Amino acid sequence: METSRRQFLKQTGQFALGVAAGAGVTGLIGCAPAAPAAAQAPKFPWTYAKLDSVTVAEKGYAGYYKGACMYGTFSAIVGALADKVGAPFSTFPIDMMKYGKGGVYDLGTLCGALNGASAAISLVADTTIAEKLIDELFAWYSSEALPDYKPQTPKYDIVASVSNSPLCHVSVTTWCNKSGFKAFSAQRAERCAWLAASVAKYTVDLLNNQADNTFKRVHTTPADVTTCLSCHGQKGSVENVHVVDATSCTLCHVDLSKHPVPIK
Repeated sequence: METSRRQFLKQTGQFALGVAAGAGVTGLIGCAPAAPAAAQAPKFPWTYAKLDSVTVAEKGYAGYYKGACMYGTFSAIVGALADKVGAPFSTFPIDMMKYGKGGVYDLGTLCGALNGASAAISLVADTTIAEKLIDELFAWYSSEALPDYKPQTPKYDIVASVSNSPLCHVSVTTWCNKSGFKAFSAQRAERCAWLAASVAKYTVDLLNNQADNTFKRVHTTPADVTTCLSCHGQKGSVENVHVVDATSCTLCHVDLSKHPVPIK
């Protein structure tokens, strides 16, 4: 009987040691297992590598039909960087940019192509440089006849229009009025695909120029904005408009005849 008891204790002791070896001794004595080392975040901003703007434009056109305007421009630029550089660009969850379609889930606010391009710029440039590049991008978008890039295999021929605004609602409405097509037509979707390509291309041109230290702002602030902000902007006598730069005040404020300071 004593021998059997001794054998039982010996066997159970060996079993306990086996469990300790399998589960980790620290777990048996009440200590939590060591946490895995945290992944080291890449230094920000991520290092940009010059890209071919036409190749990126084609990616932007194709990307529009996968995830709309914001996804189109962002995936074109960051996807091209992932192809050329790899990590960290290859680790970015690009699908999150689908939220920007139609001015953020079709709310008609900031053009998704601009939103995606601005995000891509901000990923590879520090704040001071990013702000300068984005200012030029927005001024170009609002003052030029767009889209100005025709994809290699377009679905339709598309006319260009000047939006005078970075807003999706205004940009689309202006184009519809000129083209005669409706806002939810296949032609309008094709126009926005061309626009995503155009914005992606111009953004890469800006980033390439910045990489070569040759960037210069081409599109300037309109005179009506300068006049309005002298009173309504920062340090103005009224200072009730939170705008530092803009494309046009008279686009929305069409009747300024009664303004105390004439708008020329």
